[in-house]
Amino acid sequence: MAVTNLLATSNVVKLDGVSFFSSFAGKPNHYLGRRLSQTTPRVQTLCCYRETSLKAAVKSFMVPEADTSGDSSGIGIVRFLKGKSYLVTGATGFLAKVLIEKLLRTSPDVGKIFLLMRSKDQDSANNRLYDEIISSDLFNLLKQMHGSSYEVFMKSTLIPVLGDIGETNLGIESEIAGKISEEIDVIINCGGRTTFDDRYDSALIVNALGPGRLLSFGKECKKLKLFLHFSTAYVTGKKNGTVLETPLCIGENITSDLNIDSELKLASEAVKRFHGSEEVKKLKELGFERAQYYGWENTYTFTKAMGETEIYSKRGDLPVVIIRPSCIESSYNEPFPGWIQGIRMVDPIIVAYGKGQISGFCADSKSLLDITPVDMVANAAIAVMAKHGCGGVQELKVYNVTSSSHSNPLRFGELMDLSYQHLRNSPLEETVIDLAPMNFFSSLECFNSSVSNNIKKQEGESHISILSKKGKRRLDYLVSLARTYKPYMFFQARFDDTNTTSLIKEMSMEERKMFEFDARGIDWEHYIVNVHLPGLKRQFFQGRST
Repeated sequence: MAVTNLLATSNVVKLDGVSFFSSFAGKPNHYLGRRLSQTTPRVQTLCCYRETSLKAAVKSFMVPEADTSGDSSGIGIVRFLKGKSYLVTGATGFLAKVLIEKLLRTSPDVGKIFLLMRSKDQDSANNRLYDEIISSDLFNLLKQMHGSSYEVFMKSTLIPVLGDIGETNLGIESEIAGKISEEIDVIINCGGRTTFDDRYDSALIVNALGPGRLLSFGKECKKLKLFLHFSTAYVTGKKNGTVLETPLCIGENITSDLNIDSELKLASEAVKRFHGSEEVKKLKELGFERAQYYGWENTYTFTKAMGETEIYSKRGDLPVVIIRPSCIESSYNEPFPGWIQGIRMVDPIIVAYGKGQISGFCADSKSLLDITPVDMVANAAIAVMAKHGCGGVQELKVYNVTSSSHSNPLRFGELMDLSYQHLRNSPLEETVIDLAPMNFFSSLECFNSSVSNNIKKQEGESHISILSKKGKRRLDYLVSLARTYKPYMFFQARFDDTNTTSLIKEMSMEERKMFEFDARGIDWEHYIVNVHLPGLKRQFFQGRST
């Protein structure tokens, strides 16, 4: 199996204020301190939402009539959203779906939302729209709001469009492209290949060149007000200290030695040299080697960086904003707490730990684990659209939507301590597992040895040196998981969020309530124990039943 970006995708292996003791080499790191100053009552639950709560939730998330007209204080988000039409890439992905849901719920008079989809034909695209969006439980609040007219509303508003950002002219038929260009006000680019160890040629075509193709399409749109591009907070490569909200430009903050055309040629030549399974392996290795050479951890973040430089150099006078979220996880509040799509981010570690497959991980317990709930990322994007979609944007603005710069960053050790407490009382498996606080290892070698010994014990062959084929596959998977995560498990940098903080300050109190994305308000203990882990377990059990 390929190791993928468990920090940004929905598939598995396809990545201060707290006192604690820390040590490496397999010794437990158990958080003894808790944020006792927080007074939010916590009730541990096994389910984050139920159908019976939807009617009350619908009422609480309805748009206040008083804020939909006239000159109100703040940015004017609701006013901006009224009647706007969008083109969204990556529409069936985790983030895009949450963003679409919030747009539909807070702006019932929305225009058209065109969804770029890779499908073999229109019928297939229509089926994907229904199966992956309309029928998703994510949209249960909208189902309650619209009642029997829900499907009619969704099918009249969400328009699937056959296309691919990896193709010339986005792969859209010229007549359809012309019609879309007449209507849309905002382009939202959530698309891209998110596998950490992806084939270099494929990642270049989509992540590096895709944004430029989409930008060219945007220049043909008659009334486009904003081009919104989602990147990643880790796009700046191997950095220490503070990671600034600064656009990436070759020759300025990226070495002038990097030439995208040369990288494309290099990948193309590799395709000609190799064939079959060797081709895939060699192209993955090439991507990793090139990323390391230029100062990035993996193919994903490296090619996303190239995509940003393409936007910077080719945007012309088009209004462009880049949002760089950190590790996107389950929803904090909306449309209900704990909604997640797939096993993602650090969840594979939690699952492996809860199943007794690992007793520790290669990590520094004090490293900053920068998590941002998906609903906060969607809210930030909507606020950004309202702020910059009204004309007058001259510079390319970047927003780090993160949590590490705030006064309550989450540490990896704290996450795993909370996971230990929760899973000990509410286990993943029916079989009894003697779960202990997680150990932390300073090297892959120590982790490898620990996992190997653990597998041998589980197989009842602790005295032999050779694992079974099944055991070897499990060991390879877990070690590849640790290797993928290692740069982030020892991460000590912090993300500057000056632009994001300034945006929050410009919002009215009503806007802050409706479009909350201030990470300073996250209660990590409540979120991990009562929201995220129950949501993760629901996803885990659903995956088992399919």
